[in-house]
Amino acid sequence: MPSSRLTGALTLLLFLYGCAGPSRAPAPQEAPSPEQVEPATTPPPAAVSGTTREDRFWVPPHFASQDDEIHYYISRLADRRFIDVYGGEEHPRVWYIAAERLGQIGEPAVPMLYALIDTRNQYELMLVLYALQLATQDPQLMAQTGGDYVRLSETLSESANADNREIAQAWWERHGWRWQ
Repeated sequence: MPSSRLTGALTLLLFLYGCAGPSRAPAPQEAPSPEQVEPATTPPPAAVSGTTREDRFWVPPHFASQDDEIHYYISRLADRRFIDVYGGEEHPRVWYIAAERLGQIGEPAVPMLYALIDTRNQYELMLVLYALQLATQDPQLMAQTGGDYVRLSETLSESANADNREIAQAWWERHGWRWQ
C-alpha cells in the first residue's frame, strides 16, 4: 500500500507541475541581413520597447551547464528586442540583457564571444565588443592578464566598431592562447 500512496503523490505532483504551465522565453527574432542593419547607434531609450521586467529575469529552465547559458545569451545578442530600459522617464538607459549577462559570466564566455568577432551584423558586433569588455574584467582573468582587459575606445557605438574590433583582436593576440 505505501507504494500506491507514493505513486499517487508523485502523480499529483506531476499534475500540479503541469498545471503551472511552461516557462515562456522571449520570442526569438531572426538576425537581420547585413543590408537590413541600420547604421544608427543605440536607439533613443524613450522609443525603445524591450522585454518586460518578467522576461528580463526569465531563465530558461534547462541550463545543464554554464556553456548552455553562454550559448543562450550568445544567440540573443543580435536580437534588438532583448533589452530593458531603466532609469525612469527622466534618465532612461538601455540595458542590453545578453551582453550584460555574458559580461557577468566573465572568463568562460570570452572564447564564445571571440568566435563572433567577425560578424557582419553591426549591432551584434557592438554588443559582442561590449560583452568582451565586461567579460575580460573578470577578476580571475585579470589576475592572469596582469590587469589587462579589452578597453574599448567608445562603448555601445556602432560607429566605433572597427576601432574596437582592432582593440579586442590585439587583446586576443596577447591572451587568447589561454583557450587554445
